Amino acid sequence: MEQFEIRAAEKVVGTKQTIRMVEKGLCKKVLIAEDVRSDILAPLLALCRENGVEVLTVASMIQLGELCGIKVGAASAGIL
Repeated sequence: MEQFEIRAAEKVVGTKQTIRMVEKGLCKKVLIAEDVRSDILAPLLALCRENGVEVLTVASMIQLGELCGIKVGAASAGIL
């Protein structure tokens, strides 16, 4: 996805919110930051595999936060 598409898309930010939306079947894609510990993202990644949700990576939590329009880093986000 292009940066402008991510910024314009309806989304949730944060791992807990993203997990909830994947469980409900509402996420089309999930974005994860590459600099997050794997144990934090493991449940989300497993859920995405089970539900066939595409996972895209972003270089850092700071970059993902900026893409999502927040002033702090984010481990993950879900595109609805």
